[in-house]
Amino acid sequence: MSIRALLIALGIVVLTAITLLWMGRVPMCECGEIKLWHGAVVSSENSQHIADWYTPSHILHGLFFYALLWLLAERWSIGTRLVIATVIEAAWEIAENTDTVIERYREATIALDYYGDSVVNSVADIGWMWVGFFLAARIPVWASVALFIVAELVVGYLIRDGLTLNVIMLTFPQDWIKEWQSAGGAL
Repeated sequence: MSIRALLIALGIVVLTAITLLWMGRVPMCECGEIKLWHGAVVSSENSQHIADWYTPSHILHGLFFYALLWLLAERWSIGTRLVIATVIEAAWEIAENTDTVIERYREATIALDYYGDSVVNSVADIGWMWVGFFLAARIPVWASVALFIVAELVVGYLIRDGLTLNVIMLTFPQDWIKEWQSAGGAL
């Protein structure tokens, strides 16, 4: 991978952080700490630290983006595909932290106390996407598929949420899913 592609991808991350700050997102958890892991889903500190129960979703984004870009643009360098994946993930982090999407989360999902991500969390989420992207570049397709399924099943079992449920609930909310999630006593 070229240094140029890495520098462009890092530049996108910096621009994303600046954009999020400009949007009024908090730089870090208002608790005054930056934790490597925060495991309480129903908490004002969720989506405020480096990793949480939604981190696997961002790793899965990386697996998915790698596969999609390999299918659509196999001849492009891995660096170019990383830059494109970074743009997509950065766009999601910005969109996810708009008032419209935050309200949608609060209205359609069990995230009643969700007020958006900290900038630290959003930047880390892009980094976790990179982990998934580079992992997908190194492991066989079957292992990426297995990792995707196992991650969704484990996170789904432990917190009754995950990437697939998040997509469903944001796009086509289902009352029965919301009831099942609410009855779960999330971590």
